[in-house]
Amino acid sequence: MTRFALSLIVLAELFGTSLWFAGNAAVKELPWELSPAAAAWLLNATQLGFIVGTLTLAATALADRFPAHRVFFVSAVIGAAANLGFAYVADGFVSALAFRFVTGLALAGVYPLGMKLVVGWAPERAGVVLGWLVGALVVGTASPFLVRSFGRQLDWQTTAAVASALALLGGVIVLSLGEGPAKKVGPPLHWADAIRAFREPAFRASALGYFGHMWELYAFWSLVPRLVKDDMHTAFVVIAVGAIGCVGGGWLSRRGGSLFVARVALATSGLMCLLFPVAGPFQLLVLLMWGMTVAADSPQFSAMSAKACPPQAVGGALALQNGIGFLITIASIQLVAEWWPVWNEWTVWVLLPGPVLGLLAMRQPKKAGFTAEGT
Repeated sequence: MTRFALSLIVLAELFGTSLWFAGNAAVKELPWELSPAAAAWLLNATQLGFIVGTLTLAATALADRFPAHRVFFVSAVIGAAANLGFAYVADGFVSALAFRFVTGLALAGVYPLGMKLVVGWAPERAGVVLGWLVGALVVGTASPFLVRSFGRQLDWQTTAAVASALALLGGVIVLSLGEGPAKKVGPPLHWADAIRAFREPAFRASALGYFGHMWELYAFWSLVPRLVKDDMHTAFVVIAVGAIGCVGGGWLSRRGGSLFVARVALATSGLMCLLFPVAGPFQLLVLLMWGMTVAADSPQFSAMSAKACPPQAVGGALALQNGIGFLITIASIQLVAEWWPVWNEWTVWVLLPGPVLGLLAMRQPKKAGFTAEGT
C-alpha cells in the first residue's frame, strides 16, 4: 500500500506543479508586448504568491494543524481556477500578474504539503521519496514547454487549461488517498515553532545550503528558453532531465547520505554554470548536465531539514524554508532578466554565487550536527 500511495502522491505533485510555468511558456503569445524584465514578473508574481503562501503556512501552523491531503486539495482547486483566470479573464498585464500571484499562493499548499505527505508515508526513506517527489515537480514545471512545443496545434490558452485540469486531477488523487501512517498529531503550535527550527545547527546548515541552491535554480529555469533559442522541445528536455537527477540522487542518498548527494549536485551545477558560456559546440551537453544536477540537491536539502527539526513542526519549518528560498529566487530571476539584453549567455555567471555560498554553508557537517549518513 505504501508504495502505491507514494506513486499517487508523486503523480499528483507532477499534475499540481504544471501550473508553475504556465505563464512563462506563453509569454511569446500574450496579447501584451512585454520587455524581458516585465516578462520575468510573470514568474516572479507566482514566486511572490508562493512566498506569501508558505510564510502564512508557517505563521499559522496551518500545515501542521489540518490534514495535509485536504489542504493540498483546496490549494489545487484554487490554483487551477486562478490559472484559468490568467488565460481567459485577464485583460492586461496587471490583472495577469494578479492571477499569477494567486496561482503561486495556491502552490504553497501543493509543494510543501506534498513533501509532508510523502514523509508521512515513508519517513525512513525521506531522501529517496523526496527525490521522486521533487522529480515530479521538475517534470510538472517543464510540462508547459512540452505542450507549447506542439506549436500551432495548441494555443497558449489551451495549454493553461490543460495545466488547470491536471492540477484538479492531482488534488482529487491526494484527497482520496489521505495521510500516511506516520502522521503525527501534536498540541497546537505557536507561530514561532517553525522559526525555532533554525536554532538547530543541522537545520540551519541545510537551510543555508538550500538558499544557495535556490539562487541558482529558478533563475536558470527562467533562462532556459533563451539559452536554447526558444526551442520549446529542447527547453522541456533541459528542465525535465532534472527529474533523473532527483531520482538518481535519492537512490544515491541511501548509500552515501543526503549531505554527500547535495554537495556533489551543487558543485556540479556550479561547474556547469561556469563552463556554459565557454563551452562552444558542447553547450547543449553542458546544459543537459546542468539541468540534471541543478535540481538534484533540492530533495536532499528537504530530507536533511525534515530530520533536523522537531517532528511536530515539520510542515511549518519546511514551509518557512521554502518561503525564504523562493524570496531569494525573485532577486536572481529579475537580475538575469534585466542583464540578459546586455550580457546574453554570459548572464549565467550571475548564478555562480548560489552554489559557492551553498557549499560553504555545509563545509563543516560535524559542527552543524549532521549524522554520518548526512541526514
